[in-house]
Amino acid sequence: MQIRREVLGDAHVDRAVEATTEFTAPFQEFITEYAWGTVWARDGIDRRSRSMITLAVLTALGREHEIAMHVRAALTNGLSAQEIGEVLLHTAVYAGLPAANRAFAIAQQVLQEG
Repeated sequence: MQIRREVLGDAHVDRAVEATTEFTAPFQEFITEYAWGTVWARDGIDRRSRSMITLAVLTALGREHEIAMHVRAALTNGLSAQEIGEVLLHTAVYAGLPAANRAFAIAQQVLQEG
């Protein structure tokens, strides 16, 4: 839970925990244990790199509902707005322009918030 909080912020994690129901509890436990407790905790690459990869994959797969959260996480992990833009631009070449266009729009909105 510590890494999840460090990357996504207490407010996000608290909302997720508060919204947990008996039905969704196993999924929340799964995310916390495997994504945040295992994969994000590995020593092989740093959090900046993990954020870049995550943004690229979310963009490529069109997972728009997760992009804003991970733009914020990327900022927390030390990426600049310019670096986030470079990740999205690079992804456009390999994943397609429509996916990257939407990711840029979402990222722009998040960047204007802060």
